[in-house]
Amino acid sequence: YSAFMVADKVEVITRSHKKSVKAVKWTCHGDPAYDIENTTKKDRGTDIVLHISDDAVEYLEENKITELLDKYCKFLPIPIQFGTKTDISYEGEGEDRKEIKTEVANVVNNPTPAWKKKPAKLKDEDYTALYRELYPLSQPPLFWIHLNIDFPFNLTGVLYFPKLNNSMEVQKNKIHLYSNQVYVTDDVQNIVPEFLMLLHGVIDSPDIPLNVSRSYLQSDANVKKITSYITKKVADKLANLFKKDRENYESKWGEIGTFVKYGMLTEEKFHSKAVNKFALLKDIDGKHYTIEEYKGAIKDNQIDKHDKVIMIYSNNSKEQHSYIQSCKNHGFNVLEMDTVIDNHYMQHLEQKVNGVTFVRVDSDTPDNLIQKDEKKESVLSEKEQEKIKTLFTDALGDLSGGQIEMKALSPEDHPVMITRPEFMRRMKEMQAMQGMDLGVLPDSHNVVINTNHELIASKLLKMKSGEKKDRFANYLHRLAMLNQNMLKGEALSKFIEDSIEFMK
Repeated sequence: YSAFMVADKVEVITRSHKKSVKAVKWTCHGDPAYDIENTTKKDRGTDIVLHISDDAVEYLEENKITELLDKYCKFLPIPIQFGTKTDISYEGEGEDRKEIKTEVANVVNNPTPAWKKKPAKLKDEDYTALYRELYPLSQPPLFWIHLNIDFPFNLTGVLYFPKLNNSMEVQKNKIHLYSNQVYVTDDVQNIVPEFLMLLHGVIDSPDIPLNVSRSYLQSDANVKKITSYITKKVADKLANLFKKDRENYESKWGEIGTFVKYGMLTEEKFHSKAVNKFALLKDIDGKHYTIEEYKGAIKDNQIDKHDKVIMIYSNNSKEQHSYIQSCKNHGFNVLEMDTVIDNHYMQHLEQKVNGVTFVRVDSDTPDNLIQKDEKKESVLSEKEQEKIKTLFTDALGDLSGGQIEMKALSPEDHPVMITRPEFMRRMKEMQAMQGMDLGVLPDSHNVVINTNHELIASKLLKMKSGEKKDRFANYLHRLAMLNQNMLKGEALSKFIEDSIEFMK
């Protein structure tokens, strides 16, 4: 049937291996009628001749034929010859050396790919050679998993872990499905869990039903078993790598962390295996921990009044450097959570790991990131605090962009700080990642005045000139904005001009 999609006429000429049997020719023009007649053919075997129709002449081009053979027949279990190629060899040495050209059969496929061989007989070079054959333009993989099972279903294959950066914008058509070495599709979303589609490689199974509906695939018993098997093999591989060579595993975390987090978010069974075995957290100084290790490391200093472990994190260590340093000065450890998936991942861990809460390093002042029962005393009276708050409210007006709060912080903390409430900011970022409308979630922040800082408690409070007070309050506010990378364009230029004026 498929032959007549491109041909007006098809001829099949075949001869049996039995010497007494004559060759036969079958001819058909695509209708129910056909002709069979005896013919002459010297050798045994079968020739299929397609008489290409006028609207399909592109299939006579060598490049098109090569493209189709490479896609669908790259690993067929029998050699496929397409024309010939020239082999060049050399004979003799020095001036007597001669180039010898030989025309040989051009075999376009690899009948014995690595996934059909026993893992014990393969070397690393065999796996990397297969990867280059599948993805000639890709970087070498980090590592791989050889799949090989014949009961309760038949499946072989090799899955490769590519180098993933922080972005989730990756191609999800890199796993090729074969049936007995015949290419079927690269759309395997109903056969493997979604997170595994970040991997590259080959799955070969005659037990996966072909050309059936999505709902049928989702309910097929073999497909469910295959999904569970592949998930387990991937988790076991990662657990083994971590246990066998933790240092090497940690060095690759930047490239596989996104994959592990995505798997934990989307596949419950994978989460159960990963959470206490090979899922890592990395702090701002580059040290890696398992989740339980990290809870143990910070439990003495980062537990709030509700006995929750508070994990402080930064999603941009350069822009949040001063906040990180303030936290370190308070004896806190800060995690690095800067991938596009981390907002969802932290939300996931808060739901799955008992007694854990994440707060961003700039979501509050260092003294208030971890809520305690004790309260710091302010050097200012309530009346003086109200006076300072009124001063900032009048001086900033609409420029404050948020609620002004008076807090008794450490004298070593900044005089004015801008904080971003954790819940609203995280929800906004998660919605942005999903491409949702952000209009309902304004970009909110708080302006925190440190009543124990000498610039507030002494200098600003004792200034006599009202205009000078306003300028000073406005300047401190803009310093806090600069610290949050919130001064842009004209506002930044004006701040620089004012800074120069202050120095005169």
